[in-house]
Amino acid sequence: MTERSVIIVGGGLVGSLAACYFAKRGWKVDLYEKRQDVRQPEHSCLVEHRSINLAISERGFSALRRLDPLLEARVRDLAIPMHGRMIHTRDGKQTSQAYDVFGKHINSVGRNALIKILLDAADSYSRVTLHFRHELVDVDFDSRRATLRNAETGHQFDSRADLIVGADGAYSRVRQRMMTKVMMNYSQTYIEHGYCEFSIAPINDAFAMNPNHLHIWPRGSFMLIALPNPDKTFTCTLFMPWRQFDQIKTGDEAVGFFRANFPDALDLMGEKSMCAEYARNPKGSLVYVKCTPHTYKNCAVILGDAAHAMVPFYGQGMNCGFEDVEKLDEIMLATLQASGSESTETTQLTDEQLLSALDEYSATRAADTDAIVDLALDNYVEMRASVISYSYLLRKQLEGILHRLFPTLVIPLYTM
Repeated sequence: MTERSVIIVGGGLVGSLAACYFAKRGWKVDLYEKRQDVRQPEHSCLVEHRSINLAISERGFSALRRLDPLLEARVRDLAIPMHGRMIHTRDGKQTSQAYDVFGKHINSVGRNALIKILLDAADSYSRVTLHFRHELVDVDFDSRRATLRNAETGHQFDSRADLIVGADGAYSRVRQRMMTKVMMNYSQTYIEHGYCEFSIAPINDAFAMNPNHLHIWPRGSFMLIALPNPDKTFTCTLFMPWRQFDQIKTGDEAVGFFRANFPDALDLMGEKSMCAEYARNPKGSLVYVKCTPHTYKNCAVILGDAAHAMVPFYGQGMNCGFEDVEKLDEIMLATLQASGSESTETTQLTDEQLLSALDEYSATRAADTDAIVDLALDNYVEMRASVISYSYLLRKQLEGILHRLFPTLVIPLYTM
C-alpha cells in the first residue's frame, strides 16, 4: 500500500471533516489548529459569541452521510428542524412562510456541539493526529513543507506531506501563500453591516417561541433573527449598518432601539439581559471572499471559507464547505477508479492522477461556490426587506403552485 500524508491547516468544521475523509481513504493526517481544543471544558467558550448560529441542510448532511451514516445520525439528533420563516411585525404579529411546498427544510445546530462531534470523529481515526495551539508560519508548496509554531512553547518546526490543505478560514494563510505561486483571481469585500448576538432563555423549561422556524424581524435596512438550540434557548443575531451600531452608546439607547423595533423580542430577552449582552458581546464584521483557482499543482488545495467565505444570509456557508470536502473526495476516488483500480484508498493515486483530480476539482467547484457567495448576499435583502412585500409574497405563492404542479420543471431558487 502506498503511504501518503496530508497536512490540514485549520481544525474547524471543514478541516475536521476533511481529516476524517482523508483518513478513511488511507492518508496519514496531521491537523494543525491555532486555537485551543474546544472539547476541553475550560476552552468551550471559544466558539461562543464569535459567530452566527449554524443552519445545516441536505448539502451538509450528504457530506456527513458519505463519510459515515452513523455520524450523520448523531448530528441529526442535535438538529432542530426549521420548516419555514416566522415573520415578526412591530406590533407582535407573527406569520409563517414555509420554505418548501413538499416540506423540505433546514435545521438549526449549535456550532459548539457540532465541532466537538467532528473533532471526536477525527480523533477516532488512528491515522489522524490533532495538534492544537499550532500556527502556520510559512509554506513551501513545491517542497511540500509547512513551517509551524507551537504557541505553548514557541518552538518552530517544519512538517512535510504529499498534500497541504488550507481550511483556515476567510483570512487563510495557506491561500495567501498560494497567491504567490499562481495567478489567482481574488476579491475580498466587507459589507457595511455588522452583527451582534443575543439570547432568549426558556420559559418554564420550554421554548419561548415556536422552535421549528427561523424567526425574522425584518425592518428594511436591518433585521433581527433567532434560531432554536437544543437547550431550548434561542440564539438571536442583530444585523444592521455600522452607523446604526455607532449611534447606540448607552443601555438606555439600546432599550429604546429594541423597544421601537423588536418589542416582542425585547420582552422575551428582558431589558437587563439584552443590555448586558449588547455591551459584552463583540460586534462582528461581515465579509465575503471569491478566488480561483482553489488548487496549486498536485501540492495544495483550499476548502471552505479559505476558498469562498460568504455572508451568512443563505445559511449555506458551512454546508458549502462540507460539500467541498465531499466533492473533492468524489473526484479523487473517481479519478482512481477510472484507471481500473477497485481500491477505495486514494493514497493509490499517482502524482499525475492527483494533479488531474485537483485540477478538475478547482475547475468545477469555483463556479459553483462563486454563485452561492452571490446568492448569500442577495438573500440579505430578501430577509430584511422583501419578505414583507406583497410582490414577494405573490411570487412565492405562484412559485409554490408551479413547483407542486411541475416539480422537475419549476424549482424555486431556495429549494435548489
